Amino acid sequence: MAEEAVAATSNKENDGSQLNNSSQQQLFQSDLVRSSAGVISLSSAAQSSTAPSALNGVPLSVSTSSAAAGEAHIPPLLGVAPLGHVPLTKETRFQYAMLESAFAHMPHPSDSERLRPYLPRNPCPTPIYYPQLPPPGSESLEFFQKLSTETLFFIFYYMEGTKAQFLAAKALKKQSWRFHTKYMMWFQRHEEPKVINDEFEQGTYIYFDFEKWGQRKKEGFMFEYRFLEDRDLN
Repeated sequence: MAEEAVAATSNKENDGSQLNNSSQQQLFQSDLVRSSAGVISLSSAAQSSTAPSALNGVPLSVSTSSAAAGEAHIPPLLGVAPLGHVPLTKETRFQYAMLESAFAHMPHPSDSERLRPYLPRNPCPTPIYYPQLPPPGSESLEFFQKLSTETLFFIFYYMEGTKAQFLAAKALKKQSWRFHTKYMMWFQRHEEPKVINDEFEQGTYIYFDFEKWGQRKKEGFMFEYRFLEDRDLN
């Protein structure tokens, strides 16, 4: 009888400890549920972490979403300005405006080059009463517009790859001459074209023959727009 009483007492103690462990486990899980909703406090989390069920090796089910929800989220702005948005001062706004203006007007590599003096291509000693330097303003479009058409053609064909050729082409375009990239000649309308569509125009033209060095007339010429050099020279 004594042995049966001792066994019954030990069974009751085991049942009581199991009930206590199960109740503590339920309490810890309820705290985890509340932590996912953002209600758990630091004290309850500390008490739950030291629960006997956790120390006794009882497995606890913690979902990934609950763990992620418990992480602190700091806005990126607080990392730069922990006290919140700070308005810019007048001096700082002025500095930003100067930086934007400098970025919009960045220097060109050619700005660092020295101004090259004039070097004649074919030097020849001449008397001092002849001009020794190019006339002033000779590198401007206004100067080239005062030259004759034949002079402009000479500069275009015999000063290739120079600024003078570029200015001569601009002056010729202002006189309604158009360059044909297939025949490498300049054309000008003699009269209004008889046929005009999206691909070509046909009529009578005046063109400059650089081989015979003179202007010629061509009737019924079909000027295809795909051979028109229409780049903007501004």
